[in-house]
Amino acid sequence: MAAKAMYLSVTNQSLFSTPATIKPLQVRSFTVRCSTGATATAPWKLADARLVLEDGSIWKAKSFGASGTQVGEVVFNTSLTGYQEILTDPSYAGQFVLMTNPHIGNTGVNIDDEESVKCFLAGLVIRSLSISTSNWRCTESLSDYLSKRNIMGIYDVDTRAITRRLREDGSLIGVLSTEKSKTDEELLEMSRNWDIVGVDLISSVSCKKPYEWAGKTDMEWDFNSNRRNSESFHVVAYDFGIKHNILRRLASYGCKITVVPSTWPASETLKMKPDGVLFSNGPGDPSAVPYAVETVKGIIGKVAVFGICMGHQLLGQALGGKTYKMKFGHHGGNHPARNIRNGSVEISAQNHNYAVDPESLPEGVEVTHVNLNDGSCAGLAFPQQKLMSLQYHPEASPGPHDSDLVFDDFMALMRREKQST
Repeated sequence: MAAKAMYLSVTNQSLFSTPATIKPLQVRSFTVRCSTGATATAPWKLADARLVLEDGSIWKAKSFGASGTQVGEVVFNTSLTGYQEILTDPSYAGQFVLMTNPHIGNTGVNIDDEESVKCFLAGLVIRSLSISTSNWRCTESLSDYLSKRNIMGIYDVDTRAITRRLREDGSLIGVLSTEKSKTDEELLEMSRNWDIVGVDLISSVSCKKPYEWAGKTDMEWDFNSNRRNSESFHVVAYDFGIKHNILRRLASYGCKITVVPSTWPASETLKMKPDGVLFSNGPGDPSAVPYAVETVKGIIGKVAVFGICMGHQLLGQALGGKTYKMKFGHHGGNHPARNIRNGSVEISAQNHNYAVDPESLPEGVEVTHVNLNDGSCAGLAFPQQKLMSLQYHPEASPGPHDSDLVFDDFMALMRREKQST
C-alpha cells in the first residue's frame, strides 16, 4: 500500500475580510493506493454458521462454543435470565433453545447454578452475545463454557423472526452447522429426515444406579425456611431428568431422598417403604417410555405421589388419560397459571412440549391448575389414589418462587398417609 501527500492552497475569507487580511490556508490531503491482490481483514467476526430449518429457511449466523453439525428441535424460551440453568436442564435434551431475550452472556457462568452434571441441549440460539461479563459469581464466559462441554451456539441471528415462525408453524426441526463442506440442501435433508416424536430421551439423561441426595438450598436462597417443621419423610425420586433444585427443595423441607434410575422397578421402590414417591421432570414424548408408565401404575395408590412436568404427564397416562404434542410448547419463567382450588394466580417456570388431555381422564381425577395463556391442564389431583402433580416447575430454577408452596402440599399429603397407616 502506498500513500502520496499533496498540498492545496485555499483562502480563509469571511464576509467582513479585506484583501489585506486574507491569508492562505494550507490543507494537507492524502491519496491512498492499494497494491493489486491485497486483502483486508475485518476487525469483527464474520458469519460462519448456518441454521437450516425443515421449512426450507436458512439463517446465517456467527458461531460460538463448539463447531461441527448438530440436529435438533428448535424451541423458544421467554426467560429474561437463568440461561445456565436452562443449559443444564435435562428436559432440553434433543432441542435447540432460542432465547427471546436478545442479550445473553453478560453474567457469565458459575458452578453453583448447575441443574445437572452436564449440558443436555443440542444447541443455543441467541441474538446478541455479550463480549464481557460483570458478575461477582462469574467463573468463566458463556462461550468458553460451551466450548468445554462441546455445545454449539450461534448469535447475530434474527431471533424475533424465528420465534414468530415457530409460533405460526409450530416447533421445527433444524440443523446447526459450521462446516462449509456441507451444502444447504444436505442440511435441509438432515432436518427433514430427523424426528424427536416417539424417541426415548429419558434413558440417556437418567442416572444409572440409586444414590442418596443430601444437599439443601443454600441459606441465602432459601426463602421459605420459616415454614419448616421437625418432621422427616423418606422420598424416592425417579430420575427422568431431574433438576438438582427439585432435590434441594425437598431436602430443605426435611426429606431424606433416594434417587433411582428411570428403569427402577416399582416393586423395589415399595420395598424401601418410602413415605412418598416423586416422578421428576424429563425430556421428550411420554408415550415413548411405556416402561415408565408401567412403573407409575405399579406405585400409585400404594404411597403418596407427586409428579412434576414429565412426571405429571406419566401420571396422566397411568390413570388412563392421553397426552398430546403442543404446537410450540411452554418454555420460560413467566407463564401465568391459576390454582382452581383457591383462585390464586402463580407466575410459573415451564418447560414442556406435551400436555395431558383433561377430557381423557377418568372420573375422580381433578384438574387443579390451568395455564392462563392457552387453558391447558397444568395440575392434577386424585385424593383416592393419594397423588398430585404439576405441569410446571415449582423449584423455580430459573423462574419465580410463586409455586414453591406446593412442596408444602406434598408434605401434607405424606403426613396424612402416614397418620392413616
